[in-house]
Amino acid sequence: MRFDDEPVPGYPLPILPGHVSPGRFERVLRAGWFAVTSELAPPDSADPEDVYTRARVFDGCVDAINATDGSGANCHMSSISVCALLTRAGYAPIMQISCRDKNRIAIQGDILGGAAMGVCNMLCLTGDGVQAGDHPQAKPVFDLDCISLLGIARGLRDEHRFQSGRKVTYAPRVFLGAAANPCGSPLDWRPLRLAKKIEAGAQFIQTQYVYDMQRFRDYMRRVEDLGLLDKVFILIGVGPLRSAKAATWMRDNVPGLHIPDEVITRLAGSQDQARAGRDLCVELIQQAHDIKGVSGVHLMAYKMEDAVAEIVQRSGVLAGRTPWYPGRDQFKPENRTAS
Repeated sequence: MRFDDEPVPGYPLPILPGHVSPGRFERVLRAGWFAVTSELAPPDSADPEDVYTRARVFDGCVDAINATDGSGANCHMSSISVCALLTRAGYAPIMQISCRDKNRIAIQGDILGGAAMGVCNMLCLTGDGVQAGDHPQAKPVFDLDCISLLGIARGLRDEHRFQSGRKVTYAPRVFLGAAANPCGSPLDWRPLRLAKKIEAGAQFIQTQYVYDMQRFRDYMRRVEDLGLLDKVFILIGVGPLRSAKAATWMRDNVPGLHIPDEVITRLAGSQDQARAGRDLCVELIQQAHDIKGVSGVHLMAYKMEDAVAEIVQRSGVLAGRTPWYPGRDQFKPENRTAS
């Protein structure tokens, strides 16, 4: 039995020196292709079909799917469970791990368990505070933060040891990531924070929403000046805005999110604001594609997931490439484009 993320004989994406996982997502990035990821909103349900229904909207247009871990401190199906279901169906998931709800004992167990089920990608997050979510009476843990979590995960993988020093008999083969906020204040501190995450073990970065491309360009120049571009794969975070009202609410209520006035003015002046939001998203992806050091896009479309395929197609960033999806006949030569 092979994991769904194991290499397929004859594919143009072999595992080469430097690869730490057998996952398709890492192979796409190391092959130099412009990667596309998106997020699956986990269901408030114990029905696995609810996960598969939400995943199918991404078929053929994304390279990996993030399974959020109590995003916004709200309760849903767990990230590790969503990832287990996705790997069973053949998708390439990115398991998000939040430090808010579990201590280092439970988190290390989840890393091993996720890897045992075929999860090849893990995104390490500090997590939102419980006061932001639907269980403000919950007790936060925060035994670790993003940087210490990265160090522990890397130790499990590379040193084959728990943080306690006890030996792991079979190490997790995982590609480690973290988040970044290029446009949040203080701007000068953001590249330095990124450097610490890379030093701790981050190999790929998915950013917060970017709606100010000039700020993002300035950020990437500072990242280059620090000599970090060759050390990490950066995927810019973008997303369609439903309306000027929604954009204003996000700017006022999502910590660290920067949306320029001109973006809200553009949406407000459109007869079809949702369409204008998708058009803006396409433009941002196309602009980001040409920025040095950008390896892909992380497309977050909360409650607008059905727009992801259209946005990706219109942006043209796949350049004729079709990411693998369940049901695709992988072994036909004409289909051997990417996996």
